[in-house]
Amino acid sequence: MLATVITVAVAASLLGSPHASARAPQQDVTAAPLSSLPAEAVHTAERIRAGGPFPYAKDGTVFGNRERLLPAKRRGHYREYTVKTPGSRNRGARRIVCGGVPPTQPEACYYTADHYASFVRIVQ
Repeated sequence: MLATVITVAVAASLLGSPHASARAPQQDVTAAPLSSLPAEAVHTAERIRAGGPFPYAKDGTVFGNRERLLPAKRRGHYREYTVKTPGSRNRGARRIVCGGVPPTQPEACYYTADHYASFVRIVQ
């Protein structure tokens, strides 16, 4: 019996909790100057700081950070904005995600070109 309990405990520690990946810490996010991003991203960043107008209804909605690639914050901290993709018939994969209040003065903004698979922190 004791051997079974020890075996299960060792296996659990080696395999990790089934929730371990959902709670994994954010990855290091590299920084990139705004000027190095596509012109459409620069335009979107300007619209964010001006408070709009935004071309898509989803712009400014809460970004849940389900991928947990950005620093952990309370729900509602992050908002997402579409970065137009030339030639795309829909919103495309490019976004800027900003956190902070008010939205026109974000604490930090992040750019993703691959629909939240990776991010770079935007620096001025």
